Amino acid sequence: MRVTIKRDWIHGWLLLAPAMVFLFAFTHIPAITTFINSFYSTPRGQRSAKFIGLANYERLLGDEVFWKVLVNNLWFALGTIPISVGLAIVMALWVNGKLAGRSFVRMAYFTPTVLPLIAVANIWLFFYTPGFGLFDQIVGGLFGWTSTNWLGDPATALNAVIVVTIWKEAGFFMIFYLAALQTIPVTLIEAAQIEGASRWTVFRRITFPLLMPTTLFVSVNAVINSFRLVDHIFILTDGGPDNASSLLLFYVYETAFRYWETGYAATLTVVLLVLLSALAIGQFFFFDRKVHYK
Repeated sequence: MRVTIKRDWIHGWLLLAPAMVFLFAFTHIPAITTFINSFYSTPRGQRSAKFIGLANYERLLGDEVFWKVLVNNLWFALGTIPISVGLAIVMALWVNGKLAGRSFVRMAYFTPTVLPLIAVANIWLFFYTPGFGLFDQIVGGLFGWTSTNWLGDPATALNAVIVVTIWKEAGFFMIFYLAALQTIPVTLIEAAQIEGASRWTVFRRITFPLLMPTTLFVSVNAVINSFRLVDHIFILTDGGPDNASSLLLFYVYETAFRYWETGYAATLTVVLLVLLSALAIGQFFFFDRKVHYK
């Protein structure tokens, strides 16, 4: 018996080993290296990096651009996550019911997800183009409004990127909710309907509580996605105008690969990782309590 258990234990670790190697090589080791580099200066030419302690973190506290892009990112998350998740639930409920052409509608909802990010950004760049873009043509033709530079105006640039992100992600999240809806026993809903429960009551008391584990998974992914967006920013606005649409990871990219401030970029990355970890842990505690309460 002990020999069998030991053999199974060895086989289990051998099966896990390839995944663990990649996980450590491309996730944990780079994270630890980044944390160490955040305490060093940026190497210049033949001058190697020097240990500078908390100097990069002191610089970060006084960096106006950092605080601006952090506020932008928080606003971006608040604008994309609730709407994307809400739309995903509505779309999943819609295509899960008896609907003519249901397969076509599902495909239409999911299509933005499979498109490459760069292609999506270029499509919407045409939509937002002042003068002859799709939005200006529709708004100008129907209401006679003047041309609007959606991506060039600090008041609308970030909101324009939010719209693109919602369009891109809602269909992706819908797939998870659709799969979760199909696991809910039909007998529960039928029993509630027999008792006279309305559709809203069935959703609020039965469907939505049973979707809580899926909501946890989707919300964690939505938060991570909202803080790691680079492609759309790079194509649509390049962070402008005046950093009005720049997000935290895009600022990390600029600092590291445009200005070659690798030490300071490592510091920004550490802050980003800490922020994401705190948000993910908070979501786990919040939704875990909701699941157990329900």
